[in-house]
Amino acid sequence: MALTVAGLTGYVDRDLDADLARWFADEPPISLPADTRPVEPFLERLPADAARALAAFDQRVRSGKMPQFIDVYDWSYAFAFGENECGIVDSDYETQVPEEDVFAIAADGSANLHVVLADGRVAHWFHEEEVLEGDTRYDTLDVFLWSIVRYQAVRAGRLTLAEIEADFRALDQPGAVHPELGLLRYLK
Repeated sequence: MALTVAGLTGYVDRDLDADLARWFADEPPISLPADTRPVEPFLERLPADAARALAAFDQRVRSGKMPQFIDVYDWSYAFAFGENECGIVDSDYETQVPEEDVFAIAADGSANLHVVLADGRVAHWFHEEEVLEGDTRYDTLDVFLWSIVRYQAVRAGRLTLAEIEADFRALDQPGAVHPELGLLRYLK
């Protein structure tokens, strides 16, 4: 049976811990300061499934036990765009997006950020243009995390591209399959 976006709903609560233990147990834990901006005000803006996924991820990130499988640091998680004099525009390069409509969850290995949007999707904020890219989004945080865990596992030599490619294509998430910007492109 083909993997579906709906089938991954609840991944953070159901399977993320086991996947991280399987592939990233030797990584140091994520550590954030106690005064990191809280996620709760943003959770109220999200659809129910998205709020559950982000709350579960936030609890794990703040626990001090989650392996560093993605670039979650004090400067990337809960990034304060306004305090850092950074704007946010949508992919049309015109529509201003209020800071309260995004929550940064990680960096991408540079100063670009993965952010959860108020509609529950995950977007890539490109710092040089301060834009939420349109061609690299994910339908949900569950799907994004499922994808990025496997992407990182391939990069670490713990999975092969052949083991994940069909599932990535079945999910058809632009952030994974875009021919120039998707995760699969960087694994080939």
